[in-house]
Amino acid sequence: MNTSTPRSPRILVIATVLLAVCGLGLLAVPHGREPSGSPKAPGSSAPVPRSLAASTAKGSAANDVSALPPHGEGVAGDRAIQEALEAAWPADLPPGDARQLLAMGRSLLRADATGAGHGRWPTVFTAEGRALAPAFARFRIQAAIARRDNGGGRAVVHLVWAGADRGGTYTDGRITDWRFTHTTRKGSPTWTPLPRT
Repeated sequence: MNTSTPRSPRILVIATVLLAVCGLGLLAVPHGREPSGSPKAPGSSAPVPRSLAASTAKGSAANDVSALPPHGEGVAGDRAIQEALEAAWPADLPPGDARQLLAMGRSLLRADATGAGHGRWPTVFTAEGRALAPAFARFRIQAAIARRDNGGGRAVVHLVWAGADRGGTYTDGRITDWRFTHTTRKGSPTWTPLPRT
Protein backbone atom coordinates (compact mmCIF):
# COMPACT_ATOMS: atom_id res chain seq x y z
CA MET A 1 0.00 0.00 0.00
CA ASN A 2 1.42 3.36 -1.04
CA THR A 3 1.14 5.96 1.71
CA SER A 4 3.21 8.73 0.15
CA THR A 5 2.28 12.34 0.79
CA PRO A 6 0.15 13.84 -2.02
CA ARG A 7 1.85 16.45 -4.20
CA SER A 8 1.03 20.11 -3.79
CA PRO A 9 -2.13 21.07 -5.70
CA ARG A 10 -0.31 24.16 -6.99
CA ILE A 11 2.25 22.02 -8.78
CA LEU A 12 -0.51 20.01 -10.44
CA VAL A 13 -2.26 23.23 -11.53
CA ILE A 14 1.00 24.65 -12.92
CA ALA A 15 1.75 21.43 -14.78
CA THR A 16 -1.78 21.36 -16.22
CA VAL A 17 -1.58 24.99 -17.34
CA LEU A 18 1.86 24.49 -18.90
CA LEU A 19 0.73 21.39 -20.79
CA ALA A 20 -2.45 23.11 -22.03
CA VAL A 21 -0.51 26.16 -23.19
CA CYS A 22 2.10 23.95 -24.89
CA GLY A 23 -0.65 22.06 -26.71
CA LEU A 24 -2.28 25.27 -27.91
CA GLY A 25 1.09 26.60 -29.02
CA LEU A 26 1.81 23.46 -31.03
CA LEU A 27 -1.58 23.67 -32.74
CA ALA A 28 -0.85 27.27 -33.77
CA VAL A 29 2.51 26.44 -35.43
CA PRO A 30 2.18 25.67 -39.16
CA HIS A 31 3.61 22.27 -40.03
CA GLY A 32 6.97 22.23 -41.79
CA ARG A 33 7.85 25.88 -41.06
CA GLU A 34 9.81 27.65 -38.33
CA PRO A 35 7.48 29.21 -35.73
CA SER A 36 9.50 32.45 -35.74
CA GLY A 37 8.79 33.04 -39.44
CA SER A 38 12.47 33.67 -40.26
CA PRO A 39 15.47 31.38 -40.59
CA LYS A 40 18.00 31.41 -37.77
CA ALA A 41 21.68 31.87 -38.44
CA PRO A 42 23.94 29.46 -36.57
CA GLY A 43 25.03 30.92 -33.25
CA SER A 44 22.61 33.85 -33.39
CA SER A 45 19.88 34.37 -30.85
CA ALA A 46 16.42 33.55 -32.11
CA PRO A 47 13.67 36.19 -32.12
CA VAL A 48 11.00 36.25 -29.44
CA PRO A 49 8.05 34.01 -30.44
CA ARG A 50 5.29 35.98 -32.23
CA SER A 51 2.62 35.18 -29.63
CA LEU A 52 4.79 36.60 -26.84
CA ALA A 53 5.88 39.64 -28.86
CA ALA A 54 2.29 40.44 -29.82
CA SER A 55 1.03 40.27 -26.25
CA THR A 56 3.93 42.42 -25.04
CA ALA A 57 3.35 45.00 -27.76
CA LYS A 58 -0.28 45.36 -26.70
CA GLY A 59 0.81 45.99 -23.11
CA SER A 60 -1.38 43.13 -21.99
CA ALA A 61 -1.26 41.34 -18.65
CA ALA A 62 0.81 38.19 -18.11
CA ASN A 63 -2.35 36.07 -18.48
CA ASP A 64 -2.47 36.96 -22.18
CA VAL A 65 0.71 35.03 -23.00
CA SER A 66 -0.93 32.55 -25.31
CA ALA A 67 1.76 29.98 -26.02
CA LEU A 68 4.94 28.47 -24.72
CA PRO A 69 7.74 27.83 -27.17
CA PRO A 70 7.80 24.44 -28.84
CA HIS A 71 10.19 21.84 -27.47
CA GLY A 72 13.66 22.32 -28.89
CA GLU A 73 13.34 26.10 -29.22
CA GLY A 74 16.49 26.52 -27.13
CA VAL A 75 17.52 29.56 -25.12
CA ALA A 76 15.17 31.78 -27.14
CA GLY A 77 12.16 30.11 -25.55
CA ASP A 78 13.30 30.34 -21.94
CA ARG A 79 11.86 33.81 -21.34
CA ALA A 80 8.38 32.68 -22.38
CA ILE A 81 8.60 29.71 -20.00
CA GLN A 82 9.69 31.99 -17.14
CA GLU A 83 6.81 34.39 -17.81
CA ALA A 84 4.29 31.54 -17.98
CA LEU A 85 5.47 30.20 -14.61
CA GLU A 86 5.24 33.64 -13.01
CA ALA A 87 1.75 34.19 -14.43
CA ALA A 88 0.51 30.78 -13.27
CA TRP A 89 1.91 31.10 -9.74
CA PRO A 90 2.15 34.74 -8.51
CA ALA A 91 5.01 35.72 -6.18
CA ASP A 92 4.26 35.31 -2.47
CA LEU A 93 7.69 35.52 -0.78
CA PRO A 94 9.77 38.54 0.24
CA PRO A 95 12.27 39.35 -2.56
CA GLY A 96 15.31 38.53 -0.39
CA ASP A 97 13.93 35.10 0.49
CA ALA A 98 13.04 34.43 -3.14
CA ARG A 99 16.58 35.31 -4.30
CA GLN A 100 18.17 33.08 -1.64
CA LEU A 101 15.85 30.17 -2.45
CA LEU A 102 16.40 30.50 -6.21
CA ALA A 103 20.19 30.48 -5.80
CA MET A 104 20.03 27.40 -3.56
CA GLY A 105 17.50 25.63 -5.81
CA ARG A 106 19.63 26.20 -8.91
CA SER A 107 22.74 24.94 -7.08
CA LEU A 108 20.92 21.83 -5.84
CA LEU A 109 19.56 21.03 -9.30
CA ARG A 110 22.98 21.50 -10.92
CA ALA A 111 24.54 19.16 -8.32
CA ASP A 112 21.78 16.60 -8.77
CA ALA A 113 21.78 16.64 -12.58
CA THR A 114 25.50 16.88 -13.25
CA GLY A 115 27.01 15.29 -10.14
CA ALA A 116 29.18 18.36 -9.46
CA GLY A 117 28.72 19.97 -6.05
CA HIS A 118 27.15 17.15 -4.03
CA GLY A 119 29.60 17.87 -1.19
CA ARG A 120 28.08 21.31 -0.66
CA TRP A 121 24.77 19.65 0.31
CA PRO A 122 25.64 16.74 2.65
CA THR A 123 22.16 16.65 4.21
CA VAL A 124 20.56 16.26 0.77
CA PHE A 125 22.99 13.99 -1.08
CA THR A 126 24.17 10.85 0.65
CA ALA A 127 27.68 9.42 0.37
CA GLU A 128 26.39 6.83 -2.12
CA GLY A 129 24.87 9.57 -4.28
CA ARG A 130 28.19 11.42 -4.49
CA ALA A 131 29.85 8.39 -6.07
CA LEU A 132 27.45 8.32 -9.04
CA ALA A 133 28.62 9.49 -12.45
CA PRO A 134 26.94 12.65 -13.75
CA ALA A 135 23.56 11.81 -15.24
CA PHE A 136 23.17 14.84 -17.53
CA ALA A 137 25.38 16.85 -19.87
CA ARG A 138 24.64 20.12 -21.73
CA PHE A 139 22.63 21.08 -18.63
CA ARG A 140 20.67 24.37 -18.71
CA ILE A 141 18.05 25.86 -16.38
CA GLN A 142 15.26 27.31 -18.52
CA ALA A 143 13.15 28.94 -15.80
CA ALA A 144 12.78 28.99 -12.02
CA ILE A 145 10.43 30.39 -9.37
CA ALA A 146 10.41 30.24 -5.57
CA ARG A 147 7.06 30.20 -3.79
CA ARG A 148 5.52 29.32 -0.42
CA ASP A 149 4.74 25.64 0.02
CA ASN A 150 1.58 25.03 2.05
CA GLY A 151 2.49 27.79 4.53
CA GLY A 152 4.14 27.17 7.88
CA GLY A 153 7.66 28.31 7.03
CA ARG A 154 8.10 26.11 3.98
CA ALA A 155 8.93 26.98 0.39
CA VAL A 156 9.39 25.23 -2.94
CA VAL A 157 11.69 26.11 -5.82
CA HIS A 158 10.14 24.98 -9.09
CA LEU A 159 12.67 24.59 -11.93
CA VAL A 160 12.27 23.86 -15.63
CA TRP A 161 15.47 22.64 -17.24
CA ALA A 162 17.10 20.92 -20.20
CA GLY A 163 19.87 18.38 -20.54
CA ALA A 164 21.23 15.38 -22.41
CA ASP A 165 20.90 12.07 -20.56
CA ARG A 166 23.52 9.30 -20.50
CA GLY A 167 22.19 7.98 -23.80
CA GLY A 168 22.75 11.38 -25.44
CA THR A 169 19.07 12.28 -25.78
CA TYR A 170 18.65 16.02 -25.21
CA THR A 171 15.30 17.00 -23.72
CA ASP A 172 14.01 20.35 -22.57
CA GLY A 173 11.03 21.07 -20.34
CA ARG A 174 12.17 18.76 -17.54
CA ILE A 175 10.66 19.73 -14.15
CA THR A 176 12.21 19.46 -10.69
CA ASP A 177 11.00 20.80 -7.33
CA TRP A 178 13.20 21.37 -4.28
CA ARG A 179 11.53 21.95 -0.93
CA PHE A 180 12.94 24.07 1.90
CA THR A 181 12.09 24.87 5.50
CA HIS A 182 12.75 28.18 7.25
CA THR A 183 15.15 27.70 10.16
CA THR A 184 17.39 29.79 12.40
CA ARG A 185 21.12 29.09 12.49
CA LYS A 186 23.46 30.94 14.82
CA GLY A 187 20.75 33.49 15.49
CA SER A 188 20.01 34.31 11.85
CA PRO A 189 17.10 32.97 9.79
CA THR A 190 17.88 30.91 6.70
CA TRP A 191 16.32 28.35 4.35
CA THR A 192 17.38 24.72 4.69
CA PRO A 193 16.83 22.20 1.85
CA LEU A 194 14.82 19.13 2.69
CA PRO A 195 16.05 15.71 1.54
CA ARG A 196 14.11 14.10 -1.26
CA THR A 197 11.58 11.52 -0.08
